[in-house]
Amino acid sequence: MSSISLRRSKRRKLKNEINVVPYIDVMLVLLIIFMVTTPLMNLGTDINLPDSRAMSLGSPQDPVVVSVYPDGQLALMVERQNTSVTREDLVARLRGIHTQNPDATILVSGDGAASYQRIMNAIDLINEAGITKVSLISRPAESAN
Repeated sequence: MSSISLRRSKRRKLKNEINVVPYIDVMLVLLIIFMVTTPLMNLGTDINLPDSRAMSLGSPQDPVVVSVYPDGQLALMVERQNTSVTREDLVARLRGIHTQNPDATILVSGDGAASYQRIMNAIDLINEAGITKVSLISRPAESAN
């Protein structure tokens, strides 16, 4: 009897392996099905748009950027030239820009180490010049090398 029970225990021993070949076959079949059917799917519809004489929106000019530094210094970048300005000079220059182009948007670039109050003071100066379109951009703090 003992030899019979040993044979049965050997037969009943579980395998800890998974046969993945059928799964790979199924995945390849699904891949082929999707590759064939995807180009056949027509999700769009044909639309005849009306003709128009409207001009496309023009590309914006070089942006006017007011830079605010951590020490309170201000700089104005116009046509890719960055110049340091005083508060009064900044207001005067921005008024001139606003008279030439009333739709001009001013970008305020605040240094990462600059306080919020200094940035708000710069925005107040821009509003004092009569400009209401202001956008904020941030940049990382400059390293003190």
